[in-house]
Amino acid sequence: MGPPPVVTGISPKEGPPGTRVIVRGEFLGSKAQDLIGLTICGCDCLLSAEWKSSNKIIARSGPCKGRGDIIVTTRNGGQGTSTVQFRGYHETIGPMKESAVWVEEAPMQSFVWGRRTLSPTNYQQEDPLGLSVEGNDKKFPEDELMELFGEGSGDLTSEKFHPGWFLLQHHHATTFEDLKAGLAYLKRKVNSQKEGQLSFLKANVGSVVEQLDTIILLKEQFEADIKTYGPDPTEKLEKAIKQSMSEANKLFDDVLARRDRADATRNALAVMQRYKFLFCMPINIEKNIKRGNYDLVINDYARLEEMPFSLEEHKKIIRNLVNLEAEGDPAWDAIVFHSNYLKKSITTCMQEHLEIDNSNGEDFNKVKSTQINKQSKLNKTDGTSTPPQISSIETICDIIVEQLPDLWRLGQSYFTGQLHVAVDAEKQTPFKQNLNCLNLVLSSMQHAMEAMRNTCSNDLDAVWLLHILRRIRQMYASLIHLDLPSDALDIFGKFILDLRLQCFGALFKQTAENIAALHKKETWQIEYLNEDGGVTKVPYLFEEMVMEVSKRARDTVVACGPREGPLFANPVHQLLFYNSVKTLFTSFTRCLQQLAFNGCEDALDDDEPSVSQLVGSPSVYKSKSNKHQGPTWEQCLLISLSNIRYTLNTVLPRIGDVLKDQDYPNLSNAVGWNSDWTQLETLDTAVLDAYLERRCDPLVGTIEPSMYLGGLEWDFETEPTHVKPYAQEILANLVAVHAEVRRVAPALLQRVLSHIVETVAEELARLMSCVTQFRPPGIVQARTDIILLRNALQSYSTTRAKNFFEEALDAIPHPINKDDCMRIDMLLSKVATSMHLQLSCLASDTTNNTPTLIADPNRVTTV
Repeated sequence: MGPPPVVTGISPKEGPPGTRVIVRGEFLGSKAQDLIGLTICGCDCLLSAEWKSSNKIIARSGPCKGRGDIIVTTRNGGQGTSTVQFRGYHETIGPMKESAVWVEEAPMQSFVWGRRTLSPTNYQQEDPLGLSVEGNDKKFPEDELMELFGEGSGDLTSEKFHPGWFLLQHHHATTFEDLKAGLAYLKRKVNSQKEGQLSFLKANVGSVVEQLDTIILLKEQFEADIKTYGPDPTEKLEKAIKQSMSEANKLFDDVLARRDRADATRNALAVMQRYKFLFCMPINIEKNIKRGNYDLVINDYARLEEMPFSLEEHKKIIRNLVNLEAEGDPAWDAIVFHSNYLKKSITTCMQEHLEIDNSNGEDFNKVKSTQINKQSKLNKTDGTSTPPQISSIETICDIIVEQLPDLWRLGQSYFTGQLHVAVDAEKQTPFKQNLNCLNLVLSSMQHAMEAMRNTCSNDLDAVWLLHILRRIRQMYASLIHLDLPSDALDIFGKFILDLRLQCFGALFKQTAENIAALHKKETWQIEYLNEDGGVTKVPYLFEEMVMEVSKRARDTVVACGPREGPLFANPVHQLLFYNSVKTLFTSFTRCLQQLAFNGCEDALDDDEPSVSQLVGSPSVYKSKSNKHQGPTWEQCLLISLSNIRYTLNTVLPRIGDVLKDQDYPNLSNAVGWNSDWTQLETLDTAVLDAYLERRCDPLVGTIEPSMYLGGLEWDFETEPTHVKPYAQEILANLVAVHAEVRRVAPALLQRVLSHIVETVAEELARLMSCVTQFRPPGIVQARTDIILLRNALQSYSTTRAKNFFEEALDAIPHPINKDDCMRIDMLLSKVATSMHLQLSCLASDTTNNTPTLIADPNRVTTV
């Protein structure tokens, strides 16, 4: 790491948006690639920055207002500091200022007749209060005005005009009585403008008469001038000026001719002295060949292939050749040579990097895994880790930035006649064809990107694509400053649009792969509590990853650079956005599905059947080591259900709102978008069915064996004293399921228990309909059991379940006498007292519809 950059001086120190600012300081980078950030008053000005040296940078200021620091960020030194500040302001456009909009002129100032100007020369406005500003010589500080009124303005023509700003700026020393008089003057002036034309003429009859007198005076003066000087008084003056010029030229023609001959001779001698090597080359080559010094001959030829001269040197050589009356068109030859050299440089660059790629491909694959781990963000782009394809694109960008401006300016100078040669208009077409080197640049970049795509991993794709986009945008900004033809700029404009789309797709694809791997981070610990129940960290990680990729894509890809259009203006591009977001949701759906059915492998190792026990709780799954302390598969299903409901109810709507706030296309406009959400709904149903299958089938399967435990039928004579064991077992098992569901997701209680209760009621109706004979004690026992279950499970009984309970009661004969009815009531009362705890567990909470979860905030609950 090098020392941080320091900004010590700027020129100018203030200006409107777009001001060309020269930034001077220390440690501003050793080359243009070291400059990675430049902000002026908080506005990003990197795209307009032009690195000159380690002590000088030239940039354009952004739409800033007020004072602020100039912060330079370099690759080796990081973010720097500034000892000076730049002040940005929005200047008022007057009638003498070039502007893209029409500016209303101010009223003309009144002067004494004979001295009035015909048009205003300065943009001045009359004071609306008609007050003098002689006592307001000392201006009110503008910084304090900005603190008081913010974005306001004291300009009468501004949309943000603020009267307080105007009064403090122009009348801060005016007394209150004068301000009241000014208000009365303003009211009179407004009322006078509302009067009709006749009243206006009456009030200003003196001014109208003076104007008529002045017009008559002007007419008389004009007629007098015609009689004295004739109808065209400037004709004689023009002839006199031309005659004076002719006589002056005769005096200095000989002197100027001698000077031109001397300049030509001096230039010829300078050319011969400076390029003595070229004039003497044929003789030197012959001498060296005769002597056998062939190495010197090869070196002389190699010197001809060196880097072309700078633009100014080119112009000097062309002028000297023109003065020497060289054959052909030296200016056009220089243009052709420069164009060929540019094409050759690009071709050579591609060949060199392709050779490196072919020879070192295996070495690059060895370091690829290291790059994946260390380069989650583009913070390391030195030559040791940069792929050769990326280096080739960077080098091509540098070649274009360094050489194309001189070629373009040389051509412009040629066709505008600045090179003192005869301009051949027919060569404009060949010159435009020379600019086709941009097509070669584009094809070379595309070839390098394709090679990179075949070599690099998906993780590197998004990182390096963003790096390529930034470098090409910098090159594109420099081409825009050259004012190239639209055809040449459109070549890169379309390429940048395609590259932005590739970057966007790569970012979301990489995020989708990371989301699909979230199941590896699941710990089955309930870390967050909400109204739907307990939620693990997986939904929050999913939301965080979607927010991060959307913000990163908006800042780097969706944001428009110079001469770039909106990324999602095309419906086809909007479809790419919809599909990319859909991929994220689909990946998370697969992740939740894998967690629900394969997430807890230890819980699935044991294939023992789930047998309902009379101990009041479901069976406990044990791993092969009998030391498994993690959640059972049923608990995994419940946690997955809670995560799914939280994602559907909270995460997805919140993501949609955030994407809308970030100016992404509205997801509700996508075709089939609502159907995409049904993937989670379908998964929710599948997980619920799996849980019900694990809990409901064993529970219902034990009802009939428990009902006839010990071989007891319903035709017994023993007087019943309590409900049968099967009814107690049903209640105990339902209480256990209730406790299991409530601990994880209370919102799922109704969905889970209503289905189990419905299945239990159906089984009871079937069993009671199969009984062939009841005796009075059996009738009392059966009706007590069914009524108790019906009343205890009423909170979770659906209409269908209630019908099954009624069918079970209808299958049981009614009591023979009132004593049996009283026995049933007494048994129900006795059982309600003895089983109060179990029955209260299954009763609905009437005081609060939302179950309350109690958790220690200092401890993470493990299910």
